[in-house]
Amino acid sequence: MGIRSKRSAAFTLVELLVVIAIIGVLVGLLLPAVQAAREAARRMSCSNNFKQLGLANHNYHAAYNVLPHHGTGTKVINAAGTGWWQARNTENSWRVSAIAGMLPFMEQQALWEQITNPMVGRVDRQAIAPGGIATSPWPAMGPTPDTVQYIPWVTEIAPLRCPSDPGVGLPALGRTNYGVCLGDSHILNLEGPINRVNTDSVGRPHSAGFFSSSLAANRGAFVGAQQLGLRDILDGTANTVLMGEMATDIGDRDIRTAPIFSGNTNQVRDNPSTCQAAVDPARPRFWVNPIPGGYLLATSTFNRGFRWADYYPWASGMHTILAPNREVCGGVNGGANLVCPPSSRHQGGVHVLMADGAVKFITDSIEAGNSRNGVVHLTGTLNRAPGSISPYGLWGALGTRGNSEVLSGQF
Repeated sequence: MGIRSKRSAAFTLVELLVVIAIIGVLVGLLLPAVQAAREAARRMSCSNNFKQLGLANHNYHAAYNVLPHHGTGTKVINAAGTGWWQARNTENSWRVSAIAGMLPFMEQQALWEQITNPMVGRVDRQAIAPGGIATSPWPAMGPTPDTVQYIPWVTEIAPLRCPSDPGVGLPALGRTNYGVCLGDSHILNLEGPINRVNTDSVGRPHSAGFFSSSLAANRGAFVGAQQLGLRDILDGTANTVLMGEMATDIGDRDIRTAPIFSGNTNQVRDNPSTCQAAVDPARPRFWVNPIPGGYLLATSTFNRGFRWADYYPWASGMHTILAPNREVCGGVNGGANLVCPPSSRHQGGVHVLMADGAVKFITDSIEAGNSRNGVVHLTGTLNRAPGSISPYGLWGALGTRGNSEVLSGQF
């Protein structure tokens, strides 16, 4: 009787290699899907943040019958030769953004109470004497929003951050990925109806000239230094952008987050696409290196989304002038005359919050008229005269609150 040989059950080397190859192919196929799923989840979370902000705005309006005040705060007598734009520890020079007013209505009551009451302590803890007594307490409503040592201004607020945005840390203070809509013109976005240059007495010196200019140009849901309500949105809350998304700067010369100044305010006023000359044609999301003559890359002080508490357009605002994810372009090196389109780290567009609380995703390809047409302002002529239809098509029309544009179709 013969002896039967026994073979142990095991993978051969060839079979093992085939299995590994199959696993590698499957992983290669699945990874993009996993990444896409993760981004979809981040985008959904970003949309939910905006819904919270929509509720905050409407709850604020229910309480006060107006929207949060953009460009508000405290002001005392100026010392000779000083300007409201300069950093101060004793006041905030009416520079606090509308986002600060939303805080109690977005589950940030503790932070709001820190801001509205005199506060001791600094980020570096050097203001506290050995006995525990503050040597220089901060005033109620805090110092100017560029003060690094004031704890509330450097606080990161989760509902203000989009999960897709990687920006973090200095030179920014508390970052925000969401800003209020200032309309389809960047003229007098800071001043509004107030002449802030000649502020040498207590109170807000209203100026007839500034008020007329503001009425002509500031057509968004929010106006600097002036408080509006839903009753002022004559085009309908479903047709008017209340807030928009913005990517924060990470120091990579991104055209959407690091502004360029042309040095000529009227040049950008008359052609918001002026800074396209400095965009790298080989890498359209970045500025060319070196910056061409006649243009100046802004310092990090003016980069997008760097201060949720500051009412400057680059810090907490957006326009419906250039289409989403276009370049940030200014006329002077001061951050006051910047054209600030919304932007995001999402693929193909940005979220916006409509005045009725709806959250929409606006694609980069939205119909945006002629980007080389000048903005509407008080002394503008032809299609830039006060009351003109927005030069920036459907996109511009969404940014105006009472211009009677008729919107057809979905956006």
